[in-house]
Amino acid sequence: MVDAVISRHRPLALLAAVVMAQLLLLAFQIKRDHDVRLIRYWATAVVTPFERVGTWSISKVGGVWGGYVALHGAKAENARLRSQVAELQLRNRQLESQSAEAQRLSVLLSFRESHPEAPMLAAQVIGASADPASHTLVLNRGDHDRVRRNMAVITPDGIVGKIVEVFPNTSQVLLITDRDSGVGALLADTRTHGVVKGNGEPAPHLDYVVNDEKVHVGEEILTSGEDRIFPKGLLVGTVSGANDGNPFQVIRVQPSARLDRLEDVIILLSQQELAQKKTEESADSSAPAPNPIGIVQSGTLAASQVQNGPVTTSQKPASATAKPAPKASQTRTSTVTPAQPPAAAPASEAPQN
Repeated sequence: MVDAVISRHRPLALLAAVVMAQLLLLAFQIKRDHDVRLIRYWATAVVTPFERVGTWSISKVGGVWGGYVALHGAKAENARLRSQVAELQLRNRQLESQSAEAQRLSVLLSFRESHPEAPMLAAQVIGASADPASHTLVLNRGDHDRVRRNMAVITPDGIVGKIVEVFPNTSQVLLITDRDSGVGALLADTRTHGVVKGNGEPAPHLDYVVNDEKVHVGEEILTSGEDRIFPKGLLVGTVSGANDGNPFQVIRVQPSARLDRLEDVIILLSQQELAQKKTEESADSSAPAPNPIGIVQSGTLAASQVQNGPVTTSQKPASATAKPAPKASQTRTSTVTPAQPPAAAPASEAPQN
């Protein structure tokens, strides 16, 4: 039956083949624009769709390979990069901390160099009290560093507190905001005296200022030196508010030192004022200049006297009293070397006026 069909349509097949061959020959002979034969246009039109399909298929397969199969190591590389970023962030924080510490130490060094007349000791805050009712700090300086009770602790910005407990290598500081703290103070403008008392809150109060006294917000409050702990003239803080009370004003004080972020402080080893007065220097120009060791001994004597009992006039160190130089020298000699009898100190050792 197949042979019958082929034999029946054989003339049509031959005719179609001849016509196709004739068209191909004509297409090969005919040229279009740019001297391109017509058969090339036909071939391009026939092949282009297949090429596009093939290119699209290959690109999709390549995308799947590059996006999924070839990224089998991307997870490990991502973890490695995350680790490097974490290390760099930690290193950056360390460098920032070191830079801040260097800046703080530079401020302390500048403060120390600007006041060479007073012996002082730098210390770091290494701890704080866990009791919310007690405002105390722990320093890394103690008895081995000549730290004694009732020594003043300050910063270049203002006062911090006083030493209340001393151990061999550490000491405890009572902040001026503690309820048991009290600082002799005065208003910088009117020179009115009072006492800065802590109340367990960030802002202590200045007490014993009468209602008639004019007090304005922002006025500086300085130490008066009457507490025999802080030298006179140190900055305590500023007035943040003042209201009339009974019988004295209620004056709130904003401490100058940032007591909530202390890291480095200064311990004053004596009660000598940080700024020497020119009048006293000119009056004592004929007397020999005191050495630093004598200043430290006087400060230690004053601190021990405040700890053990009231200071009498004959016991005051030469830097904090107006007594003549011979008596101050005799007092220092008898206190620093108690093993020697009083007669062992010859009168010729006293400085000549």
